[in-house]
Amino acid sequence: MGEPVVIADADGVRRITLNRPERGNALAPGVVDAVLAAVEGAPGAGSDLLVLTGVGKHFCTGFDLSDLDTLSDGDLLLRLVRIEMLLQAVHHAPIPTLAVAHGSTLGAGADLMAACQIRLATPGTRFAFPGAGFGITLGTRRLALRVGPDAARDLVGTGRRIEAEEACALGLVGDIVSEDAVDRRIMEAARAYARLDAVTSARVQILTLPDTREADLANLVASAARPGLKNRIEAYGQSVAAARRAGGSS
Repeated sequence: MGEPVVIADADGVRRITLNRPERGNALAPGVVDAVLAAVEGAPGAGSDLLVLTGVGKHFCTGFDLSDLDTLSDGDLLLRLVRIEMLLQAVHHAPIPTLAVAHGSTLGAGADLMAACQIRLATPGTRFAFPGAGFGITLGTRRLALRVGPDAARDLVGTGRRIEAEEACALGLVGDIVSEDAVDRRIMEAARAYARLDAVTSARVQILTLPDTREADLANLVASAARPGLKNRIEAYGQSVAAARRAGGSS
């Protein structure tokens, strides 16, 4: 299977590829740590652009809960905090960031895509933000920056899945591109931003993004620290499974 995260540096681009297709590229702790280190190390590698992609059928299906039975509320809280730290690092990176979503891009995976400056999706991509269903408000402010407060409340409040076309109309996705055009679009972006030196690029990022990192982390902790987090996640999973059995949608 290889490494769960593959990092490649070429032509001013640091490409970070999620490489756990057997788990839908879900964000396990080791994956989060590896991606966070790669994001933080990109400027020092001379990168002009940071790119996030995934292999297999899906970009990222969210928070990895495959070992939920062994976890405590405290374990889950720490994992969510680490994911928020990753999202903040991407959102406030001193160089432009680009994500290419495909397949199911859900929960923390959708938040990861929304944290990027340039957001592309291939045809057939589906997005959903289900975390509020078990009491978690991860990434909500960043989502609202992309789609506006009313649309963010709708997406977070209902947890409904949306197709790439609606995501593009809302502003969650900047453009829908065919798979064979992805590399070309990445290199076009890299060439466009290579005109900025590192100091100027960092200043542009600072001046165009409100810094709410402390508040966002505090809000996440407040939502996750309520007793019964594991029970809420289990109950949510059971409701989704029941809806699928009944022919509904999650």
